[in-house]
Amino acid sequence: MSSPPPDAAALECRGLSKRFGQVQALDALDVVLTAPATGLLGANGAGKSTLLRTALGLTRPDAGRLAVLGLDAVAQRAEVRRRVGFMPEHPCLPADLSAQDVCVHLARMRGLGRRDAVRRTSEVLFAVGLEEERRRPVGSYSLGMQQRTKLAQALVHGPDLVLLDEPTSGLDPAGREEMLRIVRRLSTELGIRVVTSSHVLDDIERTCDEVVVLRSGRLAAQRPVQVAGAGAGPVRVQVTGDVPAFAAALEAVAAPLGARLAPAPDGALVLDRGTDEVLDAVRDLAVERGVGLARVAPAGRGLEDVVLDAMQGAEQGAEQEAERAGQEVATGER
Repeated sequence: MSSPPPDAAALECRGLSKRFGQVQALDALDVVLTAPATGLLGANGAGKSTLLRTALGLTRPDAGRLAVLGLDAVAQRAEVRRRVGFMPEHPCLPADLSAQDVCVHLARMRGLGRRDAVRRTSEVLFAVGLEEERRRPVGSYSLGMQQRTKLAQALVHGPDLVLLDEPTSGLDPAGREEMLRIVRRLSTELGIRVVTSSHVLDDIERTCDEVVVLRSGRLAAQRPVQVAGAGAGPVRVQVTGDVPAFAAALEAVAAPLGARLAPAPDGALVLDRGTDEVLDAVRDLAVERGVGLARVAPAGRGLEDVVLDAMQGAEQGAEQEAERAGQEVATGER
């Protein structure tokens, strides 16, 4: 089995369209995912799940083309499935089998021999922290352990790309932290491409290099996770407590460090320089004065702003469409 071209995109969509009845799930989508780890964001019905299902060959597009690691998702579906691992969102594991049995069975189905399947199963269950519980029935697992079992089966055949659908869904804070740590290791340490579909921006920021926002089946935004405004640029500081007193003290502390302070209309404070020294001074002053730091973030447009703008665009588009439909009904147009 040959390796995919080193410069092949994880996913490349060209005019990709798919309709289910009256719903246009994908609408001439054009997007190329080349980052080691990409996060998919969007409201329910934005097209995220349809895109993943099309990449796996579970849904055939009505028009356009989708390439997965340079392979045609329709014409080369079997080869795509050998190269790709998938972690579904919803429960899908047989309760009476152990994690070891599940992974060995699925590894064999994906073409591995018995010995290689057992070896790979041992490796991936160790990687996700289930080596000591590998022989217990999945039905006796906690939700976090079941999520890690789903991730293990997605990795057991040594894929070049994994598609993760809401990997932290339903997890408690400790389980979520562990899952995010494992997911981030896939691209940074193990060299596996990752595409993660999620509703949680913080999960994407912590595990991905790029974010793609879908809206009504089209590309709404595509940006690096580290957007402009990070580093030593201007920063916004939001505090709880006596803001004017803290601002006066911060101005005196920041001036010798070459930073100027200005108030923002929403009550935040803006420093024109966010060097490490300036940020350390903000932290130390907050501790000294017993003031709570609600938020310290780049003053420029951050990733959250980009995503919110894209999502708001979806709402505005829906409102405009509803308004047009209302006008057509009122005038008798079709």
